[in-house]
Amino acid sequence: MAELLTHVLVPYVLLTIAGWRVEFDRRWVPVAMGGAAIPDLSKIAIVLDSKTVEQAIGHGFTWSPISSLAGVLVIGAAISLLFGDRLRRRAYAALLFGGTSALVVDGLRVFADGRSNFWLYPIYWRPPTPSLYVTSDSRVTVVAVSVAVAVFLLDRYVSASREHASTA
Repeated sequence: MAELLTHVLVPYVLLTIAGWRVEFDRRWVPVAMGGAAIPDLSKIAIVLDSKTVEQAIGHGFTWSPISSLAGVLVIGAAISLLFGDRLRRRAYAALLFGGTSALVVDGLRVFADGRSNFWLYPIYWRPPTPSLYVTSDSRVTVVAVSVAVAVFLLDRYVSASREHASTA
């Protein structure tokens, strides 16, 4: 769960900070945060084993491509269909931003062989990883939550000062 929390907080921090410089509709930040959870949907394998799906469809099956760029593209497209015609492209862009940021954060993890997951499914290439953190390390979550709280408080300060300047 800590990894998912970190994935969700990264787009919040990045888009909130970007919102201080670039004017955009802040309502899309939660959509991007939801998009950050897309690569973690592969954890459905804990509940629904891929062998069960294989038996149901009569063909080989694995959940692992969900945790790739192709998985983010396809699932993001499917989710964006739930938005209205005028909002669909913005929703897709926000979902892709969140999903891609989660993949980048995952790419910084420690892997035994020094290579990260295969992001470019169906191309099986695993880029090298800088091995910055272990998934079970709680310090990563503490840092992510601390930075998000600091950005939240700074955002309130920046928003209040903008409102004060516009009313003066």
